[in-house]
Amino acid sequence: MSHVFAARGVTRRTGVLVALAVLCALALQHSSAARADGPGSGSPWVASVGDSYISGEAGRWAGNSNNSSSGIDALGSTAYYDNAGNTAEQIPACHRSKSAEVYVGGGVSGINLACSGAKTSTVDGSDFKPGLDFYSSGAKQGQALALQGFAAGHNVKMISLSIGGNNFNFASVVQSCVEDWLLSPSWWRDYCNDDSSVTANFTSANISAQTTAIKNGILNIRQAMANAGYADSGYKIVVQDYESPIPNGSGFRYAETGYTRQNTGGCGFWNNDANWANATALPTINNAVKNAVTQAGLSNTAVLELQNAFAGHRLCENTVGLLEEKGLTSWTQAGAVDKSEWVNQIRTVSTVFGPFYVQESLHPNYWGQLALRNCVRQAYNGGTPHGGTCSISGTGLTAAGEPKMVLN
Repeated sequence: MSHVFAARGVTRRTGVLVALAVLCALALQHSSAARADGPGSGSPWVASVGDSYISGEAGRWAGNSNNSSSGIDALGSTAYYDNAGNTAEQIPACHRSKSAEVYVGGGVSGINLACSGAKTSTVDGSDFKPGLDFYSSGAKQGQALALQGFAAGHNVKMISLSIGGNNFNFASVVQSCVEDWLLSPSWWRDYCNDDSSVTANFTSANISAQTTAIKNGILNIRQAMANAGYADSGYKIVVQDYESPIPNGSGFRYAETGYTRQNTGGCGFWNNDANWANATALPTINNAVKNAVTQAGLSNTAVLELQNAFAGHRLCENTVGLLEEKGLTSWTQAGAVDKSEWVNQIRTVSTVFGPFYVQESLHPNYWGQLALRNCVRQAYNGGTPHGGTCSISGTGLTAAGEPKMVLN
């Protein structure tokens, strides 16, 4: 009997040990699976943070038309829906469109954390606009904090960043320019570039202040990634500047006199103000962005230069036109991309109608977003990201349905 009990005891102890070993193995497998994606592990992701120029604002519209909106409606009424059920926006009016540049494809996933109207710091008022910070209030998070949470469980290889335009009050500057064009006669032109409300944005003191704010936003993104477990060598922050949305005065296809420039083209700028925008305002903002990158002093940043990316396809440029001006009825027709504007018309509160939004004004449209996506994919560079200058490289579309672009 003692031998039987001993054998049973050994068998029981052995069974317990085997069971414990199996449970430990399963626990380790489960723990390993839970940690499968994260810093440096798992399928690659590109994340976008910043403002409307990267969130995909205006990405619903493929070109411009004053006829039925259906002719240019590339994405439909759900264009900006980004919740899990594709029924609404996660943050109202962030306008994270499905054509946003972050969705490069080719085995690389994209997460869009940018928000139309965002500045470097979060604004939580009547509208919530998350900035490049760690703001937290209930379910509301700044973009740095949101990135930190996402990156901890996903293998983020590149962060595309666009910020600064709203720090320089881009929307109000455009509004001033259009109002001055509409409300002053051609024989007594009131230019926006000498309005005190405009020039206040471009003083040396404000340029310095906003450059510092942009620098701090970049550093917040780096801190978010460090908090999520990333070494600087494990990813790249590719900071993009802003593209010129309108031509110089001599490049408009509508005359300064009369109201056609705004009523038909949606580009109510005096030639003088258009020249100032391209020669002074835009370079000032872009230099602030690039100087901020330099001042941040990080080893894992690069700059994607976009200033001339849309040359030949800007709003009201004499090389392109509205669909109806080019004999087209739909954005899907052959050659539409080559004949269309890649920047959305400027709409005022009194003239916006139907499915359009004022905030879509003067932003890269569907074609513009896809052109930028092409360059972002090239910047991703198969997982070894770098910067460069983005420009048009030919006519027609790529196999991916995007305008042909090159990154040099």
